[in-house]
Amino acid sequence: MNTSDIALVQRCYPQIYLACHKRHIRASSTAYRLSARDSSILVHLSETVPVTPTELAAHLSVRRSTLSAAIDRLGRLGYLRRSRMPRDRRTVALTLTPQGAEAMAATSVLDSERVDAVLARLSRNQRKRALEGLELLAEASKKTLSKS
Repeated sequence: MNTSDIALVQRCYPQIYLACHKRHIRASSTAYRLSARDSSILVHLSETVPVTPTELAAHLSVRRSTLSAAIDRLGRLGYLRRSRMPRDRRTVALTLTPQGAEAMAATSVLDSERVDAVLARLSRNQRKRALEGLELLAEASKKTLSKS
């Protein structure tokens, strides 16, 4: 790997994070009642691609029993949906509900207005390229994490 590519990511990521990061808010003070841990669980779920609790626990490096209470709570809040995996009806699948997607966005460590302001500084073509690049980095990151 080219060390200048690595240095570019190491330099740029903190700049984006610092420009868009918002102050941490306690769970009890928000309408969504989510802790930082709850938000970190939601951010790993998709509205369309199911994940099993076992896969999620492995990815988050926590025991499944530790994750179970949080999953129960997020389900009661209406933020995630439990269903059965089509390929194995014995296996539970987790997906994000529309309410969960809203809660995740509202409690993100990145402030929506700040992100919007940053993106507004780009031309339409630059914005498209930047977002495609972020998606590529995110996908590569997921693949790297799933192999570790």
